[in-house]
Amino acid sequence: MEFAYSPRLADLKERARALTDTIMQFEDECERNNGISDESHATIKAAVLASGLQAINTPVEYGGAGLTVLEQAVVQDELGKLTNALWDTVWRPANPLTHATPEQRERYLIPGARGDRRDAVAISEANAGSDFSAASTTATPDGNGGYIINGEKWFVTVGDVADYLIVLANVEPEHAATIFLIDVDTPGVKIKHIPRYTHTFVYEHPEFTFENVRVGADAVLGGIGQGHDLTRDWFTEERLMIGARTIGAAERALTLAVDWARERVQGGEPLINRQLIQGMIADSVVDITTNRALTHQVAWEFDQADPDDADLRKTLHAKAATVKLAASEASNRVVDRAVQIFGGRGYIRDYPVERLWRELRVDRIWEGTSEIQRLVIANEANKRGLDNLLSFRYETGEK
Repeated sequence: MEFAYSPRLADLKERARALTDTIMQFEDECERNNGISDESHATIKAAVLASGLQAINTPVEYGGAGLTVLEQAVVQDELGKLTNALWDTVWRPANPLTHATPEQRERYLIPGARGDRRDAVAISEANAGSDFSAASTTATPDGNGGYIINGEKWFVTVGDVADYLIVLANVEPEHAATIFLIDVDTPGVKIKHIPRYTHTFVYEHPEFTFENVRVGADAVLGGIGQGHDLTRDWFTEERLMIGARTIGAAERALTLAVDWARERVQGGEPLINRQLIQGMIADSVVDITTNRALTHQVAWEFDQADPDDADLRKTLHAKAATVKLAASEASNRVVDRAVQIFGGRGYIRDYPVERLWRELRVDRIWEGTSEIQRLVIANEANKRGLDNLLSFRYETGEK
């Protein structure tokens, strides 16, 4: 086994760290204004392009960085240190777009990789959250080869700035779950409501309504009836990236807390000399290091996998759920301890630990709640056995 970063991984990590440092200067602006200005966005876009970390999950031939899953995890780990979810300014087109037709690539994926277009994934509904199979948005054939979309979507992250949506709808009368690409300026597409959330996020999560929205056959992504598989694959990748980002966030929170504990004197000596503080620091180190190792292991396994092996895809889906569950819950423990170490100052929004504490809470909910992750893991153990979940999947040099 080789656990050291290769020269390429080390370079990617350093480039991601430098980009993170550049974006970090906009954190206070985002907190004060619930977002950043067009000028700040332009500065960040230029920095992303200069770093070569645009669309890290998109092939180079389409304008992306073409990184492996492990390489993406290393980059996301660094970007996760940003508050206000500014990591989301480093665009990464949703992975269902890998199934785009040549025409769809030209219209959506390639300009998206350049940062000239932005997608938003519209899966969840009022009665269909983690169980996306319960979605009730419909796509009725119009008799001319196209479809009429009706329904409502909630929690459409980046929906306030996206110019097209990746929408899960059921083609009737077969009720075949299908993904559609829909421009936001299409007649009948409307933002119904923009809720206020606990965190201060650089983008919003609007609720959209679709009222008799007409689209052509060319709006279908990946084929009729492929919607659940594409959505599951999207969730799998996103859960791995959540694991990476939350561990990066936890590292920043712990670093700030340790620095504070060294400087803060109470009762005549620094806080870090107090055993109760030392216990919190030690537990946080354990949470970060073990989950980073797991995230890297599972990301590596994804890179070795045969994409045509259906059973293996399901096992990796469960392993990604393991990463998401473990890392998101561990990072929440770490940031909560960091707030405690900072005391009253940890509850002030001027301090990054307070922002991270608010922002990381959603990682136990979106892209599947912690409870759903537990069900995915347990179902895999039942259907395909514990061995695949508890072991390294591959021997060196073999798939």
